[in-house]
Amino acid sequence: MSNFYLCLVFAGFFAVASSVPALKITPGNTDFAFKFYHQIALGAADNIFFSPLSISTVFALLLLGARSTTRSQLLSGLSLNQINEQEIHRDFHLLLQFLNRPNAEIELNIGNAVFTHDQLKVLNTFLSHAKKNYQAEVFPVNFKKPAEAEQQINSYIENKTQGKLIDVVKDLDEDIVMVLVNYIFMKAYWANPFNRDNTKDADFFVDEQTTVKVPTMNKDGLFKTYHDQGLSCVVVQLPYKGSASALFILPDPGKLKQVEDALGRDVFSKWVTSLKQQRINLFVPRLTMTSKYDVRDVLRRLGVIELFTNQADLSGITGTPELRVSKAIHQAYLNVHENGTEAAAVTVVDISPTSLPPEVKLNRPFFFIIFEEIIKTILFLGKVINPSKA
Repeated sequence: MSNFYLCLVFAGFFAVASSVPALKITPGNTDFAFKFYHQIALGAADNIFFSPLSISTVFALLLLGARSTTRSQLLSGLSLNQINEQEIHRDFHLLLQFLNRPNAEIELNIGNAVFTHDQLKVLNTFLSHAKKNYQAEVFPVNFKKPAEAEQQINSYIENKTQGKLIDVVKDLDEDIVMVLVNYIFMKAYWANPFNRDNTKDADFFVDEQTTVKVPTMNKDGLFKTYHDQGLSCVVVQLPYKGSASALFILPDPGKLKQVEDALGRDVFSKWVTSLKQQRINLFVPRLTMTSKYDVRDVLRRLGVIELFTNQADLSGITGTPELRVSKAIHQAYLNVHENGTEAAAVTVVDISPTSLPPEVKLNRPFFFIIFEEIIKTILFLGKVINPSKA
């Protein structure tokens, strides 16, 4: 049984229209995003940050080669089992085309790569569909020389993420015959940047016993907000230039677990449709976050089991079922600044009325969702427990 290695990476900055595709995969992708989040959150006491789109995209690509029970488990785990598979691949093709538009106001680059052992005979149908539907680049690699293979793959990832993620792939075994990579790089500017002069160190209350000082951005202005009285939280939307937005969810004191347990597609939809514009005085901590997850463990808990065993049927890749996924990792990097990106500078003068608006201070654990508004696609999900932790 030969081994497969999946690498999913995101590098970006906290921050897409041409013709807008109608995507049948959107509800399933949203369900998967929250299912994956809840599995990560089990027992986790640290910050959480990941790109569900990166994970679902590369495993949808793998569907091209999956057969029998391996295929059905993967479809169910990705929450795509209610859709015709041909429509799944078509929709991911349209989604990637839309998000990678060169004339968009944010820099968003999403893609896939297939690194195959130079002696492995891969079916032309698999490679052609991977290139057509998932914009995959294909590279021959000699995995019998693991150090050289790692260097080749890591150089590719470092280049695609503009140096933000380095040395992601480590400890490749000589029996690896294929590595799949999905990368997402985003650089975005807030539609209304924060004034750097207003950023001050402020207390962030990690828990009842722990308080840390963090640089905190501040802006008095009009924001779309919603107070969810049923779940005891405040929701604030911050738009980027273009059609992407960040949604901050601040639970009331003592209600973090209640809000976290409720996170899902219906609640997300309710929040987005309930937002109303009002003037608030908003405080947001500057963030730099890194994360790394073993995707295998999470997917196994979601019922995707056979894919990682010797019973895996990936015969759509080589014509024989002698492949399994041995590793699947997801690594992410996020940097949030006053302009939405660390690579730009802007001078902003805020002019506000003299009356005092309500304050919303993200000075205790909160959640965030970065999503594309036009096609309703969640790009990134996270929870901030301690913003002073990288």
